[in-house]
Amino acid sequence: MNVKLEKEIMKSDFLIIGGGIAGLEAAITAASLGIQTIVAEKADTRRSGSGANGNDHFMCYIPECHGDNFDLVISEIRETMEGPWQDLDMLRNMMRRSFELVKEWESYGICMRPTGKWHFEGHTMPGRQRYHLKYDGSNQKTILTNEALKRGATLYNKVFINDILKNEKGRAVGAIGFSIKDDIPKVIVFQCKAVLVATAQAMRLYPHGNPAYIFNTHSCPAAAGGAAIAYRAGAKLVNLDVPYVHAGIKGFHRSGKATWIGVLSDINGQSISPFCKKPNRETGDAMMDIWPGVFGERLEKGMGPTYMNCTECTPEDLAYQERAFKSEGIDSITDYCNQRGINLSKTMVEFGTYDYSLAQRGIEINIKAETNIPGIYAAGICCGNVRGNVTNASVWGKVAGESASVYVKTVDEEDISEHPLIAQRIKQYDSYMSRENGAHWLEANSTLQQIMGDYVGLKVRSENMLRAGLKYLGDLKKYTLNELKCEDSHELMRSMEVLDLLDLAEAVALTAENRKETRGHHHRVDYTYTNPLMKDKFQTICIQENGEVEMEFRDMRK
Repeated sequence: MNVKLEKEIMKSDFLIIGGGIAGLEAAITAASLGIQTIVAEKADTRRSGSGANGNDHFMCYIPECHGDNFDLVISEIRETMEGPWQDLDMLRNMMRRSFELVKEWESYGICMRPTGKWHFEGHTMPGRQRYHLKYDGSNQKTILTNEALKRGATLYNKVFINDILKNEKGRAVGAIGFSIKDDIPKVIVFQCKAVLVATAQAMRLYPHGNPAYIFNTHSCPAAAGGAAIAYRAGAKLVNLDVPYVHAGIKGFHRSGKATWIGVLSDINGQSISPFCKKPNRETGDAMMDIWPGVFGERLEKGMGPTYMNCTECTPEDLAYQERAFKSEGIDSITDYCNQRGINLSKTMVEFGTYDYSLAQRGIEINIKAETNIPGIYAAGICCGNVRGNVTNASVWGKVAGESASVYVKTVDEEDISEHPLIAQRIKQYDSYMSRENGAHWLEANSTLQQIMGDYVGLKVRSENMLRAGLKYLGDLKKYTLNELKCEDSHELMRSMEVLDLLDLAEAVALTAENRKETRGHHHRVDYTYTNPLMKDKFQTICIQENGEVEMEFRDMRK
């Protein structure tokens, strides 16, 4: 079976790869400014990305609530889970524009004041101002999709983008991918003047709590390494070397830990948290933000399990929590409890530490949402020097739309019909689709997770382990390229996702090897100390034009 080719080249000023919150916000902005805009989303923009099912916390600065001392605001936010591992110029610009996005979303019809007023709770140290606005994002993706369409953006669902095309001068001029609407994939070429990479985070890179269920992930499991698109085009990635971990129900991976109102407790129901001894709706238990690895570490020391204890919550708090689960898009927790007869007022729920997902570890951007490659922009959780989750996605999506709308007026359209990468990709797709015998993508993905868990893991890293991991990753990539077999377009998409993950895995291993110290969840047994000279040093990695990888440390931007 050979792939089909869409003969018509899809032309636009601005191509957005990924229809999550960042991509849709960029589309709304660019289309409103009169720029011909296309969004290519491999799923459906009404339910895709890290905010697919909803969100209930939007970090923002509202002067009437937080006062005029903006330096204090930034100082306090830096001590929350959103604070570290980002450039301060990015944090300042994001927070200055955050309320603008809140008001904009409210004008679209997203409920930003479910209590009737600006109300902040969760992700907060006791005694500090709260900056996470409680909102109802259960319908955010549908509303943002409709807003993009109203403004004239064109949306292509079920289209997987594989590569960004550059011209001889190194400028982005298009992209190549394929449609997965039918069993036989159809290759589609996009011609444009600017590209936004807004592809969410990279799940399925590390082993999960339930290895048999590869899609049991705390965020969208289809978010699988889209930052590799920018990386292969020469864009810098940053902060891959210091892992990010999440926490939630053990064995039933869901985000939204701050939506829970209970207290972290031991098996006897006694609080283990220095921050919260009784349920507190306003702050939650900050222990999970400050020490998300607590659950795994307590188990390893024989002190666990560790539980989310809601048994002292009032009926009103439990009802409030259940509504918040729906806003956050995790009401499957409520469904499961109802199906199994689990009463949270009587039963504690064990929590665990989740896999490393590259959330907010990835593409480096500046305050215009530009990468180091002309014509390539990035926004959202696939970026590595900004934090803020929903705030990040919405603000930098808007900034990317504004910046690209200016940029596209300064460059000419370029014919890409004979671009050499197009023929290369078609040949690769055909080889997978026509192979009589071969390996399934799940074999490659599970092997990748095994290698990453064993040699580039969260608990132990060393020169020898990382060198071995890099060797095995190289072998796996060679075998994957030469042996994959696909029955249909869906399997081709999953196969190309694995190859994206392999590129990012190699970048993680290289940068982990190059950071010769222990910092955060980056544990080097051969460099057990934290080097004070490396404080606020961010590591970047990129692929040069000659194919060599370049890594360097830079200072955090102030």
